[in-house]
Amino acid sequence: MMALERQAQDILTVRTAGLGFYDLTPDASTWLAGTGVSTGLLTFFVRHTSASLTIQENADPDVRADLADYLTEIAPEDPGRYRHGIEGPDDMPAHIRTMLTQTSLPVPVANGRMLLGTWQAVYLLEHRRAPHRREVVLHLLGT
Repeated sequence: MMALERQAQDILTVRTAGLGFYDLTPDASTWLAGTGVSTGLLTFFVRHTSASLTIQENADPDVRADLADYLTEIAPEDPGRYRHGIEGPDDMPAHIRTMLTQTSLPVPVANGRMLLGTWQAVYLLEHRRAPHRREVVLHLLGT
């Protein structure tokens, strides 16, 4: 007998303190456990153009610091460099960093858990200096 597919959807609200990596894994795991879905695909989608998503190392914070430094290096704040500056000097670099990373991530699910590797976590990347309220849509399809 074939199991019926189910869907669930929710929005995680993340209040950032400015530039940085924000671990979504604990909140997403708690939500996933409450859905009753055992096997499927969980998609993360960030609803912003100056924040993004990544799956990255969760053990050594130096990895995230090095990645943040690299993003700053390839998309620096330089008001003379960009045409778009109406929202401040960090806005256009934030758009570039978002374009170079991801706004959507699929994560497989088995036994009611995300199949992340031992040292992996799902992060929201805040690319603006000021605190923001960010929304990440969780969409689950499975059985």
